[in-house]
Amino acid sequence: RLEQAAQTIAHARPTAVNLHWATRRLMAVAAAAQEKGRSPHAVAEALIREAQAVALEDEAANRELGRLGAELLEPNASVLTHCNAGSLATAFYGTALGVIYAAAQAGKIERVFADETRPVCQGSRLTAWELSRAGVPVTLICDDMAASVMAQGRVDAVIVGADRIAANGDVANKIGTLGVAILADHFDIPFYVAAPTSTFDGHTLTGADIVIEQRSADEVLSPPLEGVEVLNPAFDVTPAALVSAIITEQGVFSPSDISRELLPR
Repeated sequence: RLEQAAQTIAHARPTAVNLHWATRRLMAVAAAAQEKGRSPHAVAEALIREAQAVALEDEAANRELGRLGAELLEPNASVLTHCNAGSLATAFYGTALGVIYAAAQAGKIERVFADETRPVCQGSRLTAWELSRAGVPVTLICDDMAASVMAQGRVDAVIVGADRIAANGDVANKIGTLGVAILADHFDIPFYVAAPTSTFDGHTLTGADIVIEQRSADEVLSPPLEGVEVLNPAFDVTPAALVSAIITEQGVFSPSDISRELLPR
């Protein structure tokens, strides 16, 4: 039953790798406890301790990558982010928002532009809400406004998170991230990806190997219209060539350095 539960959790979001990483780690603890003849209650206690350790490590990693990422920003920076949350998405603090929080605490953030992130609008429901609660100046924009805001010179850097990073540095993130990366490249704006090392997947060689989760058509068109098909991928893949740097708790790396510096040999 425990293995079945782990598989359910791990495959709930097929594009994201962190769930797979965490469930493998927890199942290894359970297997070790069972091999020692521990009771089911003792196995459960071991799992709780390990889960608590994962949460503490996640917060520590996010705080460190936040500190390192903040060093990349100039004072009075205006940052654009696409579909990322802090404590709502991680154990605490966050990845892309962790960088923004650290920079804000250092007095470096003038404003954050948060894409609404269609079709489920995580940017408006989560990102903007969380930033406002934390006292960070935030302006919500529709996804199709990012190009105009950049063209006006109002964005100094783009910071996004990641759900999976391939061995070659290709990045899977919420749908729409690729478009933002292309815009940033056009307007010569740094495009940073903030993610803990648990997001790296050495078994996935390139972004083309990443399975993209397909979501319900109801998220885009409800009620349905006869004769209208809906394509609703939840993620897209940003090529490594469009990524200025990847910010981790172990340092800031160029995408080409990922396989050499971070992935197990």
